[in-house]
Amino acid sequence: RASGEGGLAGRLVLTGSSTVAPLAGEIGRRFERLHPEVRVDVQTGGSSRGIADALSGVADVGMASRALTEAERARGLIAHPIASDVVGLIVHADNPVRALSDEQVVAIYRGEVDDWEELGGRPGPIVVVNKAEGRATLEVFREHFGLALDEIAADVIAGENQQAIKTVAGNVGAIGYVSAGEAAREVEEGASIGLLSRRTPSGATERFPIERPLLLVTPGAPDDLARAWIEFARSPAVRDLVEEARLVPVDS
Repeated sequence: RASGEGGLAGRLVLTGSSTVAPLAGEIGRRFERLHPEVRVDVQTGGSSRGIADALSGVADVGMASRALTEAERARGLIAHPIASDVVGLIVHADNPVRALSDEQVVAIYRGEVDDWEELGGRPGPIVVVNKAEGRATLEVFREHFGLALDEIAADVIAGENQQAIKTVAGNVGAIGYVSAGEAAREVEEGASIGLLSRRTPSGATERFPIERPLLLVTPGAPDDLARAWIEFARSPAVRDLVEEARLVPVDS
């Protein structure tokens, strides 16, 4: 985990957010090419895992797709933003419904509307896909729509973004929410999903404004190897990887 005479060397372990992980993996591979004696091990498991592992020392760097809480900062965690993302709602590509209001989304997730015909679609049950507890996407989604965890009427619980995307792509009546950047990439690769727009009170449509930061987190100042990797991950040298991931770069 330290610098040797020939430069950086060692193994760097990152755990946490499945939204941050694909980008961190690409950055890690580029970093390894620059530093052949370094290995970057990226593991998922959700933002809560990343934060817990960083605090306990299981991981050198945690990954989180939400802002740190005051309590987490009070325990010494430091956030290193590398990008920002938008949470988007997705439906099956064959679903003619392409926009929903905030009120309609809340009604769906509370189980008050359970058939697409009530929303202008074809008759058929709505299959509600929710994210598992400990996933930052769930917390960001709940906060935006003012939903309590115990009032969400979920039919399916998904962990990582990929699981939610596959679930929606495999069920014409499903609705879920994931990283919009990852959803856009999957659409380009032929996934049978579509991103929903938000219907405003005036009847116009726009992107759902559910933005969140994507963070690397460390318990205090990182050691030499972790610091070098974080600086690289926040540098112009990987801006192309951030943009290819359909994420918004941040200034270092």
